[in-house]
Amino acid sequence: MHARPGTRRLIASRFARRGDRLYVHGKLASDPVYEAAAEALGGHRLPLIDIGCGLGILGHYLHACDALDGYLGLDRDGRKIADGRAAAERAGLGGQFELRQADATVAQSMRGHVALLDVLHYLPRERQPELLDYAVDHLADDGVLVLRTVLRDGSWRFRATVWEERFIKAVGWIPEGAQYFPCAEEIRRVLEPRGIAVAFRPLFGRTPYNSWLMTASRPT
Repeated sequence: MHARPGTRRLIASRFARRGDRLYVHGKLASDPVYEAAAEALGGHRLPLIDIGCGLGILGHYLHACDALDGYLGLDRDGRKIADGRAAAERAGLGGQFELRQADATVAQSMRGHVALLDVLHYLPRERQPELLDYAVDHLADDGVLVLRTVLRDGSWRFRATVWEERFIKAVGWIPEGAQYFPCAEEIRRVLEPRGIAVAFRPLFGRTPYNSWLMTASRPT
């Protein structure tokens, strides 16, 4: 499932801040996670809860792919939520596209697909199982949980990622910085006892970073 040509430029143009426009266009041009997430949903239309949504880029992309029946983005950063809402309004996305300032402690009424992109390792180790449980609680019976995270495996890519995360913290994009990088087994130990089948694959793209894509769902 792919977006139409020109989608990157169109989505970026919806944002009022020049810095956001450059960031959004660059992310869509270089980060493979958006296309990978669209493929993981497999054309199965459900609402999506995007935990740690930032500006809502994933929602804009999946909407351009005509892949969703609704979108709810959650993030604690009020500035990003406000800018993302304004961009959605400029795009005329309507009531099926919502961004909400909240963290993953408040239960939502929506059930569907769930996305956790680059969120898990920004939590301390002891809170990561809580977030994974929250994601499963909001997963529809036939929904897909899409998670992108850095896995702790001792590789050179992992070491490069640690340095990149230190830079992100230093420039203030994510002031708290990375807290704990899980290994795949730690994630499986939370999801599999709840009847969730888990699969990992590398999602390095054209970067040196140790990013992995996990897709998880309840077996049919």
